[in-house]
Amino acid sequence: MKHLLVTGGAGFIGSNFVRYVVAEHPEVTTITVLDKLTYAGNRANLADLPTDRVQLVVGDICDAALVDQLVAQADAVVHFAAESHNDNALADPDPFVTTNIVGTYQLIQACVRHHTRYHHISTDEVYGDLPLRSATETRKFTPDSPYRPSGPYSATKASSDLLVRAWVRSFGLQATISNCSNNYGPYQHVEKFIPRQITNILSGIRPKLYGNGKNVRDWIHTSDHSRAVWTILTQGQIGETYLIGANGELDNRTVLAMILQQMGQPADAFDWVGDRAGHDLRYAIDASKLERKLGWHPQITDFSVGLQQTIDWYSKHKDWWQPQKAAVEAKYQRENH
Repeated sequence: MKHLLVTGGAGFIGSNFVRYVVAEHPEVTTITVLDKLTYAGNRANLADLPTDRVQLVVGDICDAALVDQLVAQADAVVHFAAESHNDNALADPDPFVTTNIVGTYQLIQACVRHHTRYHHISTDEVYGDLPLRSATETRKFTPDSPYRPSGPYSATKASSDLLVRAWVRSFGLQATISNCSNNYGPYQHVEKFIPRQITNILSGIRPKLYGNGKNVRDWIHTSDHSRAVWTILTQGQIGETYLIGANGELDNRTVLAMILQQMGQPADAFDWVGDRAGHDLRYAIDASKLERKLGWHPQITDFSVGLQQTIDWYSKHKDWWQPQKAAVEAKYQRENH
């Protein structure tokens, strides 16, 4: 695979994947990034990468003619592009339906026409949620878990997954799917949970915590996600779904406590705010299929280490996130969050 088309490659997870490929896989000579550069996409995420290998095309994955042109030139497509923020989906589901469903349809249609390898990035949220862990409750999501999406974002991602599965069976799409747990790391937009808390503290604003703080997420560093995607792209079996996780289950209250501690703040230096509608209780990923069949394992297994690296990155890159910060906090203020 010498030429990759990476959709959403100027966003958080997509740009980290592009950076990983540039650094670790010189055999990939061209990476075309297709990104609409909505609020979550940022040219700065790709700014220091070699322009002879990484080319940014500003465009929409729903643009069938553009998608067809770019897919025809690529050896493989890695599809990260998505509307992904739950609060935004509750306020206005329309962009989520358009981007996540119609955009995926245009990509897989083009991949079938041009016999192009396709990898689909999805989320653990398509499976709904799980009860809180206890002595008798240890279930995790597996590739065979039923889809039970809770909100517009996860419903549209579930829909896109099902399109891919159907196109594999009906039209011979050469595709794999991965469903990953919550990512953290550099270049994540400040509307998201971990960067919002970090940048609030750096800005002299008290962090905010939804509901009772007991909601559990299964955290994975975005660098481990990038390695997993490359492994599936190059070694995965066509038609298969692989779950990506790092056994990083922590509730939101614990994560915030760690951020406060690592940033030298009092344990009570935050405010409680109203909960999100349809807020999933617990996510947990069983990544044993990926580990057993393809030999992938997470490298950052100590969350506190990865968290400190993330805090350090935001502390050193205020010029990257400060232009976004005021608008994000104003939006949360309007929503009473």
